[in-house]
Amino acid sequence: MNGYERIKSALEGSKPDCTPVMLHNFMMVAHEFGYTMDQFRNDPKIIADTFIRAVEKYNYDGILVDIDTVTLAGAVGVPIDFPVNEPARSKIGCLTSLEEIANLEQIDIGSYKYVQIWLEAVYLLKSHFKDEIFIRGNCDQDPFSLASMMRTPQQWYIDLILNEMEAFQLLDYCTGITSQFIELMAETGADMVSNGDSPAGLDLISPEMYRKFAFPSEKQIVEKAHSLNLTYALHICGRTEAILGQIIETGADALELDYKTDANVAYSLMKDKTTFIGNIDPSGVIAFGTVNDVKKKTEEIISIFADTPRFILNAGCAIPSTAPAENIYEMIKVARGNY
Repeated sequence: MNGYERIKSALEGSKPDCTPVMLHNFMMVAHEFGYTMDQFRNDPKIIADTFIRAVEKYNYDGILVDIDTVTLAGAVGVPIDFPVNEPARSKIGCLTSLEEIANLEQIDIGSYKYVQIWLEAVYLLKSHFKDEIFIRGNCDQDPFSLASMMRTPQQWYIDLILNEMEAFQLLDYCTGITSQFIELMAETGADMVSNGDSPAGLDLISPEMYRKFAFPSEKQIVEKAHSLNLTYALHICGRTEAILGQIIETGADALELDYKTDANVAYSLMKDKTTFIGNIDPSGVIAFGTVNDVKKKTEEIISIFADTPRFILNAGCAIPSTAPAENIYEMIKVARGNY
């Protein structure tokens, strides 16, 4: 099997010839091949080239094309800081009053520079690898996460408690924005699309708040992807055990879960139903652990999912730029069964 076939098998529930690997390594590829994050985010050819070189170096199966976590926020007017050597970030929102929510106008995110760059990079990768390596076009933030950036996280959580009507209005607006990115990504030829909904984890909201505010828009985005005949993955940070059953109900084909989520619980709920992507600690193990630490944790997670094909090995979140190459080699060595 080639990489594309391994990932596809895991998503369809048929057994691949070995454990498939998809790395969340955009920061690492930029650093490893000599580019600043500023150079990386501004050139689709650099983005594509670094991922191509990483696949050639490590021989893994699926590319997760990510650039940062504030592209949609920038597209809707959130002020963005662009550090030279770090991913872009937002510090303040673009909606300072609730009255502004009712007057939001739909915009064409396809005209935003960084959306264009992201889409072109995915197109270049799919054109290069065709059906040899699986290409996952991440589509930045899910609606709940995007809304938190537009209002700032602190104000957003206050809105959820005190201003429900306006919160739902903003979620509806953000669902339209995220849906646009899904539609645009479908045109690149990507094999799969995905979004992150980092603030929807249990480190920040209760299961009841997740069900009421985050779940409905997540489900809508999954349905949008499926209407375009695309498989879909959802990433949520932090602990998710108490809401995992609800997350599965979104209909996502795969869940990429943070290392804080107990993989045994995920296995018990997801086995033979939803593909698990993850979830080795990207910092404590992959970036700062020893080769033996990586071997132990990789063997541990593979053993948990040993009797189901619905498993794709990855870190639980983005791998830091300084992660040593020998640790990535070790992950893949274990996944290939080369012991």
